[in-house]
Amino acid sequence: MAKNFTPHRIAFYIGIVVVWQIVSMAGVWPDNIFPSPYDVAEDLAYGAADGSLFYGIATSMWRLVIGLSIAIAGGIVLGIFMARVEVVNQTVGSLVLGLQSIPSVAWVPLAILWFGLNDSGIIFVTAIGAVFAVTINTYTGVKNIDPHFIEAARNMGAKGGQLVTSVLIPAAFPYMISGFKQGWAFAWRGVIGAELLFAYLGLGFLLNVGRSLTDVSQVIAIMLVIMGIGLVIDGVVFQRLEHKVMSRWGLR
Repeated sequence: MAKNFTPHRIAFYIGIVVVWQIVSMAGVWPDNIFPSPYDVAEDLAYGAADGSLFYGIATSMWRLVIGLSIAIAGGIVLGIFMARVEVVNQTVGSLVLGLQSIPSVAWVPLAILWFGLNDSGIIFVTAIGAVFAVTINTYTGVKNIDPHFIEAARNMGAKGGQLVTSVLIPAAFPYMISGFKQGWAFAWRGVIGAELLFAYLGLGFLLNVGRSLTDVSQVIAIMLVIMGIGLVIDGVVFQRLEHKVMSRWGLR
């Protein structure tokens, strides 16, 4: 995480805020179009004071964790089947490649029809948006395992579930980490997109409230929160995990 807060990066973001404040003070655009950093910070303070901001973050994160967990579990299973069973790869594999091109938000109408305006629909959008990235990276990882490793494990008695958990998953894990990282990004976008369109509570809902009230400060404030959460999770979770895995596998 320390690498994410280098002096150069901190200075860069401070510079953005300073330029933003100067442009705002110059009156190039009215406040209802381009609010100042102070106005945005004030909106964040109000949201923190009344608890709506923290409740929105907690709600979105809860939906994200459930949806991403489903996507990771399903993607690992499907990716291994695609890599190990050629019939599955030739049939389901082509479908996965096609479905991956569908943006998460495009699943929202189907989610509403299937699940209604509730958490289940948002979790569905979150999971379906992330599962294909996990699947494809798991498939790639398993396919790139040296066949001699698998044969050696079989000669030592590994088979079935033991072969999967003791050989395939550990050997493919560097690729799977990339899939988790991509899946997280797609899942986060899916959560916010679904909340924005049909949910109550959550950060996407707060974005929509700001839009309904023509409160540009709130819209920008929530967007900054969404971006901040993305940076923190990427730095705290995925970059550290990726570094440990790559170091252990001797890839860096």
